Amino acid sequence: MDVSIIIVNYKTLSLIVNCIKSIIEKTDGISYEVIVVDNNSNDNFSNFLKEKFGDVVKCIPLQDNIGFGRANNEGVKMAKGRNIFFLNPDTLLINNAIRILSDYLDANLQVGCCGGNLYNEEMKPIHSYSMLLPSIRWELNLLSGGILEKIRWGKNSQFNHTKDFMKVGYICGADMMVKHSVLNQIGAFSKHFFMYYEDTELAYRIKHAGYNIVSIPAAKIQHLVGKSMGGKVFNPHRILYIESSLSTFYLLHFKKFELKVIQYLRLLRLWLKRNLYRGKFDRRLYEKCLAIIRDVQMIEK
Repeated sequence: MDVSIIIVNYKTLSLIVNCIKSIIEKTDGISYEVIVVDNNSNDNFSNFLKEKFGDVVKCIPLQDNIGFGRANNEGVKMAKGRNIFFLNPDTLLINNAIRILSDYLDANLQVGCCGGNLYNEEMKPIHSYSMLLPSIRWELNLLSGGILEKIRWGKNSQFNHTKDFMKVGYICGADMMVKHSVLNQIGAFSKHFFMYYEDTELAYRIKHAGYNIVSIPAAKIQHLVGKSMGGKVFNPHRILYIESSLSTFYLLHFKKFELKVIQYLRLLRLWLKRNLYRGKFDRRLYEKCLAIIRDVQMIEK
């Protein structure tokens, strides 16, 4: 088996149907399996998908909502593919992206992970990767509004406008393909994350194991950003998940001195964000974010 495609469902059944249709329509020249892991959506997803796609789709119903990364791990356990493709339910393949990514992984021994270019509903380029991983430099870049990243990499800081392969910091988890052998070596997604930054943390471990992470612009995928989260641009729950997961990332991989510097930078960024979203970023949300960033209690590694 060439590729195992793993999609996590949480009340996104209509999105997944279109996603799977695009996989069947666009994927050619390789063998693949589609594994859908359901985070206890209570929407009769298994029966619906079997009626719709038959044996093309394998379904794993979970008893609880265990989050994005851990649900993907359940899919990895039954995956038979040489390469594992983690795909968001709110995506549509534009071309034979899965074969393009899989062929590249097979041909490049030092590459552990790759992904394609992502486009929004209007087919405009959107965030597909980052050249940086969370760090002091990452926080300084966020404080600058991304200017530091753009000075260094220009218009290719988050989307590959070239026709060439490009080494990056991490690939967006919406279309992340990883060699199965690499996952066997370093482990899959960390159990410490519920949602957000689990893909970034996995990329961090892949790079520290000596593998490259590469953007493949020839592989093109549409990402209907936010559809799986209800489509809200400003979502307080999303903000809390992001800040909490970012704290987890730092606590897992950084030393005490670095954590202190990062904490000050994050507090400054939180203050700026509150002023940017004045009226939406209320006192209660601000205080919750403040508590998350100030919490330096170490987690079990």
